[in-house]
Amino acid sequence: MTYGSDSLCCIVPPHILREIAQRGDAGQRARAQRTLALSEQMRARRQGVGVFPAVTPVGRRYRTVYDAQNGSNLPGVLVRGEGDPPTNDPAANEAYDGAGETYDLFLEEFNRNSIDGRGMRLDSTVHFELGYDNAFWDGGRMVYGDGDGVIFDRFTRAIDVIGHELTHGVTEHETKLIYEGQSGALNEHISDVFGSLVKQRHLGQTSDQADWLIGQGLFQRSVHGVALRSMKAPGTAYDDPLIGKDPQPGHMKDYQDLDWDNGGVHINSGIPNRAFYLAAAAIGGHAWKGAGRIWYVTLRDKLRRDSEFEDAAAMTVQAAGELYGTGSREQKAVRGGWGEVGIVVK
Repeated sequence: MTYGSDSLCCIVPPHILREIAQRGDAGQRARAQRTLALSEQMRARRQGVGVFPAVTPVGRRYRTVYDAQNGSNLPGVLVRGEGDPPTNDPAANEAYDGAGETYDLFLEEFNRNSIDGRGMRLDSTVHFELGYDNAFWDGGRMVYGDGDGVIFDRFTRAIDVIGHELTHGVTEHETKLIYEGQSGALNEHISDVFGSLVKQRHLGQTSDQADWLIGQGLFQRSVHGVALRSMKAPGTAYDDPLIGKDPQPGHMKDYQDLDWDNGGVHINSGIPNRAFYLAAAAIGGHAWKGAGRIWYVTLRDKLRRDSEFEDAAAMTVQAAGELYGTGSREQKAVRGGWGEVGIVVK
């Protein structure tokens, strides 16, 4: 089956939910199956979602947060608008703040005016369904579940999850990377990159201070894992009897050609993720200033909807040369990062 660029993008990969549906108790299996089914329903609705018009000038955020009240009707009841004081609901405040941090990264570091580059408002809905173990970008808004309270906590807790999902919107408005195979894995990779940069910038961390984890804090304490993914060390984020072992490879020799997960988009993204981490670590300093800038220019100006890993590697090396000079330390770092994961750029 071929998936377009408008496929629903969820933060929890289907392989985790499949493991829970097979290994969990009756309640856990039912919740996992329900989450998978709801994701499919929302994917079907995704075709009809319109893009909100640009309504804000450069530098002016327009955030709205709605409460689905544990139902599935979107957007829900408005609970906080731009400039309103915090509510008594942590999820609403986290969604509001995370959207702002993501907006600020793209505007202040990359001169991008919101998700679409034209001032798109940032709408979010919290408390989607009851015990929904996921968060997703539906083409017009962010939607967050509260988690089941046993395996997952609320999905607004992780600011990199917010940045990750909103970046799917940026990719949608730029390259429209086909959500299948290597182009789909690049789609997920780009969201991990900028989701991680949102968190690092929020915390003021340099490359060597960052944990490079995606979704740290989502798992409840009973789960043997630290996050959904590790960009630094793919395959090490979790190893738990209920959710299984992190299957991400960090090198092309371990690439997985799958007939599910849209061809392994959530799994094989570990390969370019590690390449980015290695490049950022070699460049040093704040990753959004160096490697992040290179990846943003590549996303904005170079990637095509059917680009694969080798294309992305060559394009980021090219972008590094254009930004910092041919043979520069930055270009060498990018080339070296890809080489370490088995993709050689001549």
